[in-house]
Amino acid sequence: MIGVETDVSDDWDSRTDWPALARSAVHAAIAASRHGNLADSEISVTFTSDEEVRALNAKWRGKDKPTNVLSFPMAKEAELASAQLLGDIVLAYGVCAREAEAKGVEVATHAAHLVVHGTLHLLGYDHETSDAQAEEMEETERRALASIGIADPYHVSEVDT
Repeated sequence: MIGVETDVSDDWDSRTDWPALARSAVHAAIAASRHGNLADSEISVTFTSDEEVRALNAKWRGKDKPTNVLSFPMAKEAELASAQLLGDIVLAYGVCAREAEAKGVEVATHAAHLVVHGTLHLLGYDHETSDAQAEEMEETERRALASIGIADPYHVSEVDT
């Protein structure tokens, strides 16, 4: 089983069990992925402020603005089976909350999606290189989220169009 270490800043509502949400989302993402047999590794998930994510985004990606989720892989995809630490995922509360409101979902639901998304990045999935890879990643996200009772985040109803 993959270990999930979490750190939660005061920005995040204490009524939600963020460590449990992170564990559930990470395990669902791995089970739905092409690396479903991974074990004995660890992922770190940090729930923090927009300011901290902005600083990380500026330092590591050259983008001086907050973003919803950052992923920092610690192993190449071919090395995942033997890696002790798969990487770090960092979520920004303000961005996550604003996006959740715009989508009409709970912050916890959107955060679970972002943790699944970030985990897939740690596992070598990419949505920026090609449409085929983006489609594979989105389909894997759908399967992972469905397994924990979350509806398809990419579904667009006729009311939305």
